[in-house]
Amino acid sequence: MKTYVKPKKHLGQHFLNDLSVAEKIALMFKEEFVNNHSKMIEIGPGMGVLTQFLVQNYQPVSLVEIDQESIQYLKTKEEFSVLQMVEGDILNDQLLTDLIADNTFIIGNYPYNISSQIVFKVLQFHKQIEGFGGMFQKEVAERLVAPKGSKTYGILSVLLNAFYDTKYLFTVEPGVFIPPPKVKSGVIKCIRKKDFVMPCSQKLFFDVVKTAFNQRRKTLRNALHKFNLKETDEFAKLRAEQLGVDEFIKLTQFIEKSI
Repeated sequence: MKTYVKPKKHLGQHFLNDLSVAEKIALMFKEEFVNNHSKMIEIGPGMGVLTQFLVQNYQPVSLVEIDQESIQYLKTKEEFSVLQMVEGDILNDQLLTDLIADNTFIIGNYPYNISSQIVFKVLQFHKQIEGFGGMFQKEVAERLVAPKGSKTYGILSVLLNAFYDTKYLFTVEPGVFIPPPKVKSGVIKCIRKKDFVMPCSQKLFFDVVKTAFNQRRKTLRNALHKFNLKETDEFAKLRAEQLGVDEFIKLTQFIEKSI
């Protein structure tokens, strides 16, 4: 019987080994989750430290794990026998399409090497993902919830906060992981905004935000030169980090009318 899973560097695995931290993370959606009407998906359960608290508090729960050794280990645990276990890559669109339903919540101790890509996938499926949260590298977690004007404010700050109310919950020290990472971790919670509808082209909004921050030191007139902003236009002399979500929406609406 499998009794231990060896963390694999190429998968960015750092297994959480602190039950109190795991329980705090698991309970973040206790207020918003409605059993039998919502669905909980854990990404990268590893050895199931977080999973055990999810099982105790939510139904149904599905697990997505790319590591076959972890899947084999989890299947030996009787308390996880009722769970749907999917072996595969969470960045695979077809896997997500098959797995995600309305009112889905996604949680996990995310591999640092693909955490930003996971956020982009959440944004891709935001109409079905009601809640999203878990553990990231602290620097990434801070970036995701950063307000405009801060040094960490960037593309994902704007895009995630356009659709979700985000909150930084707490910091986690390296010593609670096996093996310990070289950096601290941060836990965030995101709840989808109620009745929010993007009042402009979502595709264009994403393009404007990404293009603006790709040359963040330039004024928007120069950074967004492909959209032919004039020097006299409202946001032309500002830089990307000076605009919040509402301003980026207004800018996108302006560009949309001029195309």
